[in-house]
Amino acid sequence: MAAGVSRATVSRVVNDVPTVDPRMRAAVERAIQETGYVPNLAARSLVTRRTDSVALVISEPPNHREYAATFLNRVFTDPYFGRLTAGAQEVLRVEGIHLVIIPADPPAHDQVLRYLRQGHVDGVLLISSHAADPFPGQLADMGVATVLSARPGRPVPLSYVDVDQPTGVRLAAEHLVARGRRRLGTIAGPQDMPAGQDRLSVFRDSLARQGLPAPPVVEGDFTRASGEAAARALLDAHPDLDGLFVANDLMAEGAVRALQEMGREVPGDISVVGFDDSSAALEARPQLTTVRQPVEEMAGEMARLLLASLREPQRSPRTVIFNPTLVVRGSS
Repeated sequence: MAAGVSRATVSRVVNDVPTVDPRMRAAVERAIQETGYVPNLAARSLVTRRTDSVALVISEPPNHREYAATFLNRVFTDPYFGRLTAGAQEVLRVEGIHLVIIPADPPAHDQVLRYLRQGHVDGVLLISSHAADPFPGQLADMGVATVLSARPGRPVPLSYVDVDQPTGVRLAAEHLVARGRRRLGTIAGPQDMPAGQDRLSVFRDSLARQGLPAPPVVEGDFTRASGEAAARALLDAHPDLDGLFVANDLMAEGAVRALQEMGREVPGDISVVGFDDSSAALEARPQLTTVRQPVEEMAGEMARLLLASLREPQRSPRTVIFNPTLVVRGSS
């Protein structure tokens, strides 16, 4: 051996066993550097039963509603997914864990489940937004270490991270009312998603508590195009609206564009508030007032929960809820 030590000592250094004598560790690390040695990860995984990789699975269930945009188009154009990936990667990279991104639309569900069942990754960060999605329950039944990106639509014994949706929506409603807006409408998110359901029901309740009528609603699908179409439909049916709460920033950006094309000034004629504080909020003109959910921090917490579960498999599921804040910009 180039380091003058046994294979067992080299193995202990490569696997970062803390009890190795410092002089031997230094000799092995020097030899590794000089020889360009790279560990055989496939062989090591046979011993450790770890792959040092985690899957970020973006799931869409069978029999879901129809969307104008394809699944992959929505995945790779929505800033939310990029922010989640960045936040998780920041935590995992430090631990030497690779992040594998796996879209799982209905045709790929069985294939993805087989891949995960076969142990190609150590655990899963699951983006599952639909209440009817069977994926969370299937992963729980398989015993795959999993953390969800939001409150599941059905009870499952898995950890999850979410933002305090009701507080965020109330911030938006109170802001619009404080701006003197009384004829309010909303572009809701998909009503087969808990986030879409929460943002609509809490907005209705918030207005009722302030003595305001129930808002007219048009449902979108969290895409820019659906926000644009929904805004046109709302204004055609209710031309006197002076305030609009939109369930995410992509739809809000599309809504602002439609309002302006219909001759409305934002915020002069109508104020608009979004939800997320994504890059879409900054790209809109004027820039969006929006409810910020700290997606990068939430994704980092997902990664930490998953790593803790891998270290302690009998660990009970945890729930971590982050506080939203209102970011006021030019649209209100």
